[in-house]
Amino acid sequence: MCAWIYILKCADKSFYTGSTTDLKKRIAEHQTGYFPDSYTHSRLPVELVYSLEVNDYNEAFRLEHQIKNWSRKKKEALVKGDFDLLHELAKCKNETSSKYFNKELL
Repeated sequence: MCAWIYILKCADKSFYTGSTTDLKKRIAEHQTGYFPDSYTHSRLPVELVYSLEVNDYNEAFRLEHQIKNWSRKKKEALVKGDFDLLHELAKCKNETSSKYFNKELL
């Protein structure tokens, strides 16, 4: 069964990332505020800014949780299709990065 990963831009400019097996139905639910306790309900209207069809729901669910942990800049790069920037933003820049590793300590 095919599934979708998607990103919505909310009225307050925040992003919401989700996954579903029926993209059209799920977007309609978001836009109508179908689930009163959902993140998007108080941030209407929403706009679909990114979607990707994947092979199965498990893959979509995994990607949803991966993207939810990304910075806003990484999500914006994905939405814009700027994969060079996305790759750059994905590089480790803290002291655990291999580029900062002091080989003389070995």
